[in-house]
Amino acid sequence: MKLGKRLTQLVQQINRHYDHIWDCCCDHGLLGAALLKRCPNSVVHFVDIVPALIEKVTLDLTRYFPATASLPRWRAHCLDVRDLPLDSHSGSHLLIIAGVGGDLMSEFIAALVERYPHRSFDFLLCPVHHGYTLREQLMTLGARLQQEQLVEENRRIYELLNVQIHPPAVRGREPKLPPLSLVGESIWQVANDEQKMIAQRYLTQLQQHYQRKAQGGDVSAQKCWQAYQPINITCRGNFSDGNSSIGGEYESTQ
Repeated sequence: MKLGKRLTQLVQQINRHYDHIWDCCCDHGLLGAALLKRCPNSVVHFVDIVPALIEKVTLDLTRYFPATASLPRWRAHCLDVRDLPLDSHSGSHLLIIAGVGGDLMSEFIAALVERYPHRSFDFLLCPVHHGYTLREQLMTLGARLQQEQLVEENRRIYELLNVQIHPPAVRGREPKLPPLSLVGESIWQVANDEQKMIAQRYLTQLQQHYQRKAQGGDVSAQKCWQAYQPINITCRGNFSDGNSSIGGEYESTQ
């Protein structure tokens, strides 16, 4: 089955070797199957808490990616993401979490960092919503940004975050990466008309969403709404539509 834009972008984000790649909340295993093709020297772990899904994924993997005698290419795990057995598998790890909200994703990441306090983590994340909540938790955990981007699929816009989290003892000695922003930075820097339209729609959606919640008395939503107000969408490189920026301010239609 052909991958959609969101999963395709996740696969394309992987530009180095990992001994183990964890496809968390794997659903029907489409992302992990693509990773088996793109990363032939990695072991891909399919993780989901729903037994029926893991049973079906296992059957499909056995059929299309039969194990070799030398090294298994994949493993299937029916368990909670909080309980990933990372220490049972030596080498480098990439954890991919997609298809769930940023609030639940935050819980998963916080639990893993607490479970493995001396481990460094590489995360590839794509929440379906609550991106602000996720970024807030990641910043609390000292996450550093490798890459961020927006991707649109079926008229929905998603944030894609590639981040590292290092234990306190290592911070300062790890590769220099910029800190994460609560509202994003490079996702608002566009290179063409399509990116500009996606970024503008996404910014407007966020502003209007948090404004509605704030008007209903949600204090935390008021903070989020204020955080997204100063954002300007800017053009980078040689792209220019005649304007250097697109204002983040807007007039409420309500």
